[in-house]
Amino acid sequence: METFFATPETQDRQELAIEIALVNDNPVMSGLLNSVSGMLAVVNEHRQIIAINDSFLKMLGIKNPQKAMGLRLGEVLECVHADDKPAGCGTTQYCSTCGAAVSMVASLGKNRPVEKICALSASKDEVPFDLSLLVRSHPIDINQRRLLLLFIQDITLQQNRSALERTFFHDINNLLGVLVGASELLVDEQPSDLADSIYQVSLRLKNEVAIQRCLSKSDSTNYQTMWHPFSARQIIDELKTFFYSHPAAGNKHISFPDTVPDHSVRTDNSLLQRVLNNMVINALEATSEGGTIKIRVKQDDSNLCFHVWNKQMIDPKIQSRVFQRNFSTKEQSGRGLGTFSMKFFGENILGGKVAFTTSKSAGTTFTYSAPL
Repeated sequence: METFFATPETQDRQELAIEIALVNDNPVMSGLLNSVSGMLAVVNEHRQIIAINDSFLKMLGIKNPQKAMGLRLGEVLECVHADDKPAGCGTTQYCSTCGAAVSMVASLGKNRPVEKICALSASKDEVPFDLSLLVRSHPIDINQRRLLLLFIQDITLQQNRSALERTFFHDINNLLGVLVGASELLVDEQPSDLADSIYQVSLRLKNEVAIQRCLSKSDSTNYQTMWHPFSARQIIDELKTFFYSHPAAGNKHISFPDTVPDHSVRTDNSLLQRVLNNMVINALEATSEGGTIKIRVKQDDSNLCFHVWNKQMIDPKIQSRVFQRNFSTKEQSGRGLGTFSMKFFGENILGGKVAFTTSKSAGTTFTYSAPL
């Protein structure tokens, strides 16, 4: 039979039944199939399924595992190309670029684990859909028969999210570049307070998008810092402007300092404001209506220190996890980045120090120490 990639031969019924019984009667393999929480299948040298676990069956929507026995991966997943050639999955012109097929063929040929991403177009009940699967093939010998363990993860959502994220940041950066350029031209040709305000806001928005991109990857190399000197008074005044009508401050009071040290720090103000904003929001969320939080600025020998206080103590059970990414006491999804970003931006990029103290008597104070 003709093939464009993998071997087309299949095991005859008698030998296939022997292989199926071999796996089912092996206590190690049975234990593995019952204990692995992810999707797992065992295939023979001809890439035919001879065992499959419950997680994989559930994903396939199959209750009787016998329906999958003897089929190849593309066939049980209903790949649209699985029937393009008489020999089926692995033998069509599309299969040489299929991550699952490449993983299995390479693993058998090199006798070592091989992991690949499989981008699969499938159709179920004549409804087309796409899947992204991370397939890891691991060779194993049982009674002198070469088999493959297939560990499979459905990464469709992660792949889609990553693709959308890349497209979003690419397109939004192009639009913001146009906006910044146009607002700068407006300042030059028709100077006014409004024009200057539009220009400053467009710059802030462009920096905010860069910060979000950096945060989404937790990679400080993605962010181009803009270092300039800012006085303590400038920093506090901008913080005051930001929270003047912020929804988190509704029915709550923010006590800003009347006096601040007469010193400046060389910093990226967009990142510094992000750190301080999160500190203030965190304090406001911990404060009941009518309550007050306090912002203070002090100076020591080598740092300008920004303190944000609220009267609630952090539960001792979660104090060690305050700066952990994705950890949150809130129920909503997507939480757990505020305190993480304080630490990430404040220390990894700005080179300062983020810390907190908490007790029942003294409340909680978050501190960012910016090097002078």
